Amino acid sequence: MALSFFSFLFFFTCFSILQVPFFSTATLHKAALFRPKITTQLDFISKNDTPTTYFEVTKPIKLPKTKSCSYLVLKHDFASTYEKPPVQANYTPPSNCSSQKFSKIVLEWKAKSKGRQFDRIFGIWLGGVEILRSCTAEPRPNGIIWTVKKDITRYYSLLMTNQTLSVYIGNIVDSKYTGVYHVEFFFHFYPADKELILGNSGADLILPISRNLPLNDGLWFEIENSTDVQSKEFKIPQNAYRAVLEIYVSFHENDEFWYGNLPNDYITANNRTDIAGNGAFREVLVSLDGDVIGAIWPFTVIYTGGINPLLWRPISGIGSFDLPSYDIEITPLLGKILDGSSHNFSFSVTNALNVWYVDANLHLWLDKKSVKTEGKLLEYSSSPLSFSLASNFTGLDGSFATNAHRSISLTGWVKSSYGTVTTNSSQSLSYNNNIMMGNDANLQIVDQKVDFNDTVYAKTRSFPVQVLESFKKFRFHLYSDGVEIGDQSYASISNVTLIFNEKRLKRSKYGSSASSVHNLQKAQGYMFLKDQSIDSGLGSTQQTYKYDDDYSGCYFRNISSSNYTVLYDKVLNSCSKLST
Repeated sequence: MALSFFSFLFFFTCFSILQVPFFSTATLHKAALFRPKITTQLDFISKNDTPTTYFEVTKPIKLPKTKSCSYLVLKHDFASTYEKPPVQANYTPPSNCSSQKFSKIVLEWKAKSKGRQFDRIFGIWLGGVEILRSCTAEPRPNGIIWTVKKDITRYYSLLMTNQTLSVYIGNIVDSKYTGVYHVEFFFHFYPADKELILGNSGADLILPISRNLPLNDGLWFEIENSTDVQSKEFKIPQNAYRAVLEIYVSFHENDEFWYGNLPNDYITANNRTDIAGNGAFREVLVSLDGDVIGAIWPFTVIYTGGINPLLWRPISGIGSFDLPSYDIEITPLLGKILDGSSHNFSFSVTNALNVWYVDANLHLWLDKKSVKTEGKLLEYSSSPLSFSLASNFTGLDGSFATNAHRSISLTGWVKSSYGTVTTNSSQSLSYNNNIMMGNDANLQIVDQKVDFNDTVYAKTRSFPVQVLESFKKFRFHLYSDGVEIGDQSYASISNVTLIFNEKRLKRSKYGSSASSVHNLQKAQGYMFLKDQSIDSGLGSTQQTYKYDDDYSGCYFRNISSSNYTVLYDKVLNSCSKLST
């Protein structure tokens, strides 16, 4: 494609002004430009020595008025840790607090780095239970710092017992990649206010559905392809009356950008075996003793080195510092696993290329007035995946439309000292992805929509239905175009739009409540690459975040950054102050 340097800059400027959603991927005529093949060659933006602070925009954690008891859990420098065992430490519950009842527990991760380094996925496990999955920030020669805070109160029962702590970051340090991650992280325990004593809101027992120590790399299962199935045996106490499976998911290597992967018939027709294939649809399937009981259609988290690394400095992509986990209510299945025998959870990924990291935590509520509960699965419905792909291409250019739908429903009863409770848990998922290739595949546009709805109904003879509903909408629109400007040199423009919307509803005989999150992020940028390293470029990001809760109130933030600098940052704690 013949395009001058100045024409390219004019082209990018026009698109930036119009704010057309862009997608950055690789030109098909060159080696893939996605991370992990991109590194920042020069610190061409800033010449001062002040470290840059990176952060993810999210709501602040609502804390009680009591003073916290802080616990330094680990201090460590992560250098050459790739394919080595996780760093471990002994954990004991806090003994220096005036109270042993806590209404809030917060994990705080503090890290800094300097030099050159890729983004690295990492996980934290307590007793094999994953409590945080995150991505490191990419360092600069003048240094960076970043902090992650996560409410981990749901792991309360786990945090009250002695455990082995494990942290894994697969990092490489050599003459080229010099960034060492210097880490401190803490647990902050907030004693309960007199009127806020933590009851049985959290699970009484949490079982790890992860790999066993000792081993190299993390405790997550590594799913390498579409036929790979990873599994774990488990056994539960016979007095459980509720069960929720929490799943952590992240995608890497040839599937890091799965939403832009092309169909295999396109790759075969163009003899392009260097392109990631298997199409643009992925789902994580969860099975119990061989039967599919749940599906995860994940949010498109973009790591800090993804697409154009300059887009995520200093505002990180949605979910990149605190990857979302996904809950599946499996209480209707308790009748199958309350028999005192071992059972099996397994995980697979439809259409997967290497590699997906998946593990889970089984949250169990136990009946302290009974040594054995009873249950029965009444109804199980798991419809086959409804899937369609329409391809229309000539040579390297064309369009691809993918649609999918899946529904799963479980109904069962459990008899405990609380009575006989009948629970229905259902999932309904729909997916739409459109890809357009142009300019001999130097231009790529991706538009993706996922609706992910979960509903839980619980009832007894003595009180009406209790309802928990979650409605998630994931939107993803990207555009990229590029041009070769010389030997081993390439210029790329990219624009990304990410939307994470969720609404939760609760209804019972005591009343109803609702909460919602609307998180919208747009990023635009260009970069000039030489020998697969960024030689120069620019990234800008705008984000609006709104959280509204019937109990906690409203939080709103509107922020924008460009060239490593925050341009404006507007925060409101009342939705009534928001203008149209």
